[in-house]
Amino acid sequence: MATIKLEIVTAEKLVYSDSVNVLVAPGVEGELAIMPKHAPLLTMLKPGEIRLIKEGKETYMAITGGFLEVIGDKIVILADAVERADEIDAARAQEALKKAQESIAHAGSDADLEKALAAIRRSQIRLKVAQRRSRSDRGDNSRPGSA
Repeated sequence: MATIKLEIVTAEKLVYSDSVNVLVAPGVEGELAIMPKHAPLLTMLKPGEIRLIKEGKETYMAITGGFLEVIGDKIVILADAVERADEIDAARAQEALKKAQESIAHAGSDADLEKALAAIRRSQIRLKVAQRRSRSDRGDNSRPGSA
């Protein structure tokens, strides 16, 4: 199967650099699937889940936002922050979710409320990606909603 080069970069480090068959990313206007020979593209990414497919194996990462560019046979993601599924501490993410939910009750302004809601969304994404890792560790590679 054909491949396309993918690089995922944050301000701190090169997170991923390899060829993939398919990249699925959370674009601001909806989920994007990028395959080899994709048309040139530059778009913003919203917080969500990145899925890489290489030789039939799926890898999941949580992203907090950034930019995606496709030029020729290369995809570059410039990300605010990215975590691989195996880097996510599910217990810590669950605790962050709980704290964010509690902070909504104490939000004194709209800005505080928006900050709390963003923290909830980040925690939910991290938990979702961590749960995918747990399923793949058990050998359950089925996707939600698939038979």
